[in-house]
Amino acid sequence: METILIKTAQLLLSLSILVILHEFGHFMFARLFKTRVEKFYLFFDPWFSLFKMKKGETEYGVGWLPLGGYVKISGMIDESMDKEAMKLPAQPWEFRSKPAWQRLLIMLGGVMMNFLFAMIIYIGILYAWGESYLPTANVKYGISVNETGKEIGFQNGDKILSVENQIVENFSAVIPTIVLDNAKTVQVERNGQKTDVEINDADLALLLKSKSVISPRMPFEIKIGRIEKESPADKAGLKKEDIFVGADSLRFQYYDEFTDYLFAKKGQVILVDMIRDGQPLQKEVVVSEEGKIGFAVAFINPDMFEYKTIEYGFFESIPAGIKRGVRTSTDYLKQFRLFFKKETKAYESLGGFATIGNIFPGSWDWYAFWNMTAFISIILAIMNLLPIPALDGGHVVFLLGEIITGRKPGEKFLEYAQIAGMVLLLALVLYANANDIIKMINGTF
Repeated sequence: METILIKTAQLLLSLSILVILHEFGHFMFARLFKTRVEKFYLFFDPWFSLFKMKKGETEYGVGWLPLGGYVKISGMIDESMDKEAMKLPAQPWEFRSKPAWQRLLIMLGGVMMNFLFAMIIYIGILYAWGESYLPTANVKYGISVNETGKEIGFQNGDKILSVENQIVENFSAVIPTIVLDNAKTVQVERNGQKTDVEINDADLALLLKSKSVISPRMPFEIKIGRIEKESPADKAGLKKEDIFVGADSLRFQYYDEFTDYLFAKKGQVILVDMIRDGQPLQKEVVVSEEGKIGFAVAFINPDMFEYKTIEYGFFESIPAGIKRGVRTSTDYLKQFRLFFKKETKAYESLGGFATIGNIFPGSWDWYAFWNMTAFISIILAIMNLLPIPALDGGHVVFLLGEIITGRKPGEKFLEYAQIAGMVLLLALVLYANANDIIKMINGTF
């Protein structure tokens, strides 16, 4: 329960910061061009608001429905659908009275602010924490593969050499590179020989659905870090810090060999060999139907891999942070492209608020929080640029058309387009959150 509350708190804080900054982008350009802003709200306020105050021409407030926020700009057809105000003669302080290029900047202000804020966060992260990662070349025991990875063609012990014959420096970037670049082959070293693992569209669909397809292979040097209550391990009397030696008189070289053995013994009793306080010990344990005995693994030598750390000075962090922001934006656009490729079934992985909240860690970590906030900021920017009426991108398309043709769309047309866009957005929100519910029911969340 505590984990859920921490994840929820991080999600709400992150979204609140990003919504305020996004709307401030619109507000800033509106005020720059002397356009009246009637409301500036965090969250939506149908029927009533939690807080509001009037300062100058603008009412500032906090709504009760945490689905975003908005600024209500005079003389603009937006989600408020204020038709009566649009029937009155246009006033010089209204949005509709401003030149098209000014209206365009007002609509792009939120997106620009989201991109800028993401860059600033990445600069701050690199300056404060630097960059640490596991080089692919340092995964010295090869990879450990789950069932999805085996179905695709990877094997335990494979050493990743390259993706499409291009070396991937960061091991954690191997799977994203395969998916985002639509790679057709991965080069691995298997039993001393270089081998190509073929990747097709069905494999991409599996990669999009599965978690931890590959991970660094670990030696069988493990101990118990934590025991789940009422688990087979708990009932058998296993304790934290117990060191595993083997099972059923078998000895394992790698940890994945042990987990594969447990999976093969589902529902059966095994005899576990351990060391407790320096003394050998044996315990009979019932393996669950999921092929587990209910403990969190801790490795005896957690520093078995050599990580690479890059530290940045203040001026060095600026171009590096901008580069990371551009790369993250490019990668997300590549990922977004997959939704329109039917073979990958990427639409099935579309998630709602639960999915977004789940990317935050279960304990408060400022490094992870700011990384996730920067990523969500980029997502918001790109999603808002989609050419859907009711989103900034829809308004931008109409304004660009006006600038090119010199003809302004009719207000009735804009009204109907706004309604259609809102219906489409509502359908997407319902679909994404329905996906979350289905994942929870199926136990795949």
